[in-house]
Amino acid sequence: MCFAYKDFHMVQASDLELAALTKRYGPTVAVDSIDLKIAAGSYCCLLGPSGCGKTSTLRMIAGHELASEGDVLLGGRNITLLSAAERGTAMMFQSYALFPHLSALDNVAFSLKMRGVDKPARLKKAGELLERVSLGHLAHRKPAELSGGQQQRVALARALITEPKVLLLDEPLSALDPFLRIKMRAELKGWQQSLGMTFVHVTHSQEEAMALADQVVVMNQGRIEQNAAPHVLFNQPASEFVARFMGGHNVIPSSRGLIAVRSDKTRLSRNPLPAGDTAMPATVRGVEYQGTYVLLTLASDAVPEFNVMLPEAEFDAAPWSSGESACAHWDAADVHALAA
Repeated sequence: MCFAYKDFHMVQASDLELAALTKRYGPTVAVDSIDLKIAAGSYCCLLGPSGCGKTSTLRMIAGHELASEGDVLLGGRNITLLSAAERGTAMMFQSYALFPHLSALDNVAFSLKMRGVDKPARLKKAGELLERVSLGHLAHRKPAELSGGQQQRVALARALITEPKVLLLDEPLSALDPFLRIKMRAELKGWQQSLGMTFVHVTHSQEEAMALADQVVVMNQGRIEQNAAPHVLFNQPASEFVARFMGGHNVIPSSRGLIAVRSDKTRLSRNPLPAGDTAMPATVRGVEYQGTYVLLTLASDAVPEFNVMLPEAEFDAAPWSSGESACAHWDAADVHALAA
């Protein structure tokens, strides 16, 4: 679904910069002096496991958490100590946080009401935004009368009504079923491109980040492990953590330290090859049919568990069974050395 935003005035997108940003909760360091630049008009995903600091970072950008140290700059303006309403940012929460007793129209208009905008003006603007997200005909329904995807569009319209420079999204797709999640993922990307706004989106889903982002920031224990475009992140993980967290890679010890080899670039043979940096004897431990490919789990003396993705036709031509001996091998050109 495409939405036309050309009639809606939008504040020009701005660069966002975090400088030595730190958050402590007592003795616990949740965010550890991170530096990050996000270009105006880009889609950035903060990605990582629970407790890595991504949500605390988002909340400091939004002004819902006070930074312990460091600065948040938006368009070159230091907003670190400003209130959430003064920053030029808007937040879409994981739960959407819609008021259950208010209609979609009144939910969208609420922030303008709090700013003292008169009722006719705020309802007019809220109605225009609901039309932009194809919900004008449902303006008087309450959240309980809307689907999950419709509630998300109401939350988006409510966030946009203040004309922010940056839209912050806190795991906005996690409450949706898998089919709707994919549909709404495409809509989010379409909205961001149509608006030309800077989006900063927190997620723990690697697939979501790869599909949406221009820039993916992988966090671990309060620090940034890697900051790169999705294709760079997947093909050139900077560390063992990134390679393992992103999935799709086997981390293997070699004579030059740890290396990463994509599981779809790892092949299997029944004929033993000389063991070395490009071959490894192994035993098949599991076989899972995944549709277009078959996922084999293997174990070796050097690596307790690794995966090989075989195209369905290749597997069908010479099936593997659990317990079989195999030789895993790969081309030297497909090896990526990991930082120590």
